[in-house]
Amino acid sequence: MRRMLLSFVVVILPLLVNAQFANGAAVNLQPVEIIASRYFLPEEAGMKTSRVDTLIIMDKINLSLSELLAENTPVFIKNNGRGALSTASFRGTSAAHTQVLWNGIPVNTPMAGMVDFSLVPVYIIDAVELKHGASGIADHSGGFGGVIQINNFVNWNQRRRVRFLQGLGSFGTHNEYLSVKAGTATFQSHTRLYHTYSCNDFPYINRKIGIIDSITGLIINPSDTNHNANYRIAGVLQEFYMKVGKHNMVSLRYWGQGAQRAIPRITSYEGPEGVGQSRQQDTDHKGVMEWNHYGSASFLRVRTGISHKTLNYSLMNTIAGTGAYPAVFSYSFVTSLFNGLSYSRSLPKGFKLKSAFDWNIHQVVTEDTVTNTGYSKLRHEQSLFLSAYKSFAGRLNLNFMTRLERVDGKLLPLIPFAGFDYRILPEQTLLIKGHIARNYHQPTLNDLFWVPGGNPDLRPEHGITGELGMEMACEYGAVKLHFEGSAFYNDITDWIIWLPDFKGYWEPQNIAQVVSKGVEASLSGSLLLGSVGIKMVVNYAYTRAINYGDPVAWGDNAYGKQLAFIPRHSGNAMFNATFRSFSVTYQHNSFSERYTTSSNDRMQRDWLYPYFMNDLLLGKRFVFSRFSLDAEVKIYNLFNETYHTVLFTPMPKRNYLLQIMITL
Repeated sequence: MRRMLLSFVVVILPLLVNAQFANGAAVNLQPVEIIASRYFLPEEAGMKTSRVDTLIIMDKINLSLSELLAENTPVFIKNNGRGALSTASFRGTSAAHTQVLWNGIPVNTPMAGMVDFSLVPVYIIDAVELKHGASGIADHSGGFGGVIQINNFVNWNQRRRVRFLQGLGSFGTHNEYLSVKAGTATFQSHTRLYHTYSCNDFPYINRKIGIIDSITGLIINPSDTNHNANYRIAGVLQEFYMKVGKHNMVSLRYWGQGAQRAIPRITSYEGPEGVGQSRQQDTDHKGVMEWNHYGSASFLRVRTGISHKTLNYSLMNTIAGTGAYPAVFSYSFVTSLFNGLSYSRSLPKGFKLKSAFDWNIHQVVTEDTVTNTGYSKLRHEQSLFLSAYKSFAGRLNLNFMTRLERVDGKLLPLIPFAGFDYRILPEQTLLIKGHIARNYHQPTLNDLFWVPGGNPDLRPEHGITGELGMEMACEYGAVKLHFEGSAFYNDITDWIIWLPDFKGYWEPQNIAQVVSKGVEASLSGSLLLGSVGIKMVVNYAYTRAINYGDPVAWGDNAYGKQLAFIPRHSGNAMFNATFRSFSVTYQHNSFSERYTTSSNDRMQRDWLYPYFMNDLLLGKRFVFSRFSLDAEVKIYNLFNETYHTVLFTPMPKRNYLLQIMITL
């Protein structure tokens, strides 16, 4: 630990000595603006970074982050049903390989390592940024797939604003959202309150149960209802921002949320109604405080944060004449403390340096009160980050980054990154970019200590990543276009996956090797002709995530096969047109076939067929003297498709939402 702190002091102190904070130069804090794209920045050389347009975020304000990502990015979301658990597979990796940050602090829990994106409402999001693959090393380690940043910002030019949203939809769904901004030129407050509820009792044809007609002999699939599937989410986001002099800004953010969900039984269930009633409650509190110092050629940030999560799960069985008894009644508490310091400085001749140090502490307590099993563990994480960027004559940018991490007293190998951007034509945005890097991911506390099945002998996952791509942006009069394409290759050793064990329960093991490779492409464009505006965003991903694990553990049929639930082809497209105060948005989302077995069996029981989802949004804005009113009709599953995202879980057919938003 002393060696790590000494390294940190040696790196930071020389930079601070030259910071020239008191050099007399006035540095005004400018309003933060979210822009659709930025090109050819030295600090992003070799990195693939994409951002969701703020107009898309506003269009999907009533949805969750899972739907926002699935419909507008190359990230594949494994959705376990409407309002249910949703996890990410970024570039063919597992759910724990996508790191998520909220205003700089991790959202991934040290217990399970993943994020349930259905519990992150778009209401609380101002900006979403994706760092693909090893580009995420700039923010966090372990993100073989990438890093997703959720950020909030202040607009000093907007002193007062009140916004209220009301939505009413199919299946007893209603949404409420209130946003209040107030402040001065030096102090701003932003309060957001939100609530979402749905009975979620949609009808469907249950094709997992067959009744033989006594006359015709044909198999009849009965009509059914998605029972015991209601959900409710309510929360608050409070932000305070204050300028301190000309060089400093202090911010304080708090996000609190409670979620209650009933978990429906699988569609093949034919037992009594009182058996297998599952419910889950999630309560989250997150707070982060920052001090930012803006020098004439430098930037210093000090951040501290706290996160506390409570997760309760129950599985109840009703016994006739005696009442309901728990088969499972578990609770989990996760408390995390985050502390970080970062400093960056621009030097002569195009050099830039950045250093950062993070120290995080996690405590996890989990217990099943029925079986009296569980664990209580503490984890300490320290991370030192160094990077250097250099621009050469406006044609070539080089970027070198490295991380040194220590987990529970054990020092990990270096995590290096080397990337480049090359501008093919002077003064034009036509770039070739690429990088090579190494990454590490620690086993989660559940992987190590879960009862039963935890494996304390697990090794960290580690791998080599390479990427090569191109980026182009052009403007022809009223037409703007941006294209980016890349090919990636991940060779990951000691991949962790849970497998059935001879002891009668599942246990995590290290797979010898998994190779994830593929292609990503995105195209966006806009056209403005008088009062007519057109915008489009198209994403496509081809992903091969191949299992090269030990055939003895997996079986010969699994070797060289695609990992379960990961589609080879996925894509989405958004088209938006506006005319004066009218707007129409068409959203398309599609996935190729997905296998649910490691051997890629293509049987109806083990195979998820491709599906194509289409949504339509119609809107009209009414402007009055003191306020504006936006009315929208949203049609989901426009063509009434029957589809599944996971086995034995129904999804709704065509459904609707009417939404009204008033802005003062």
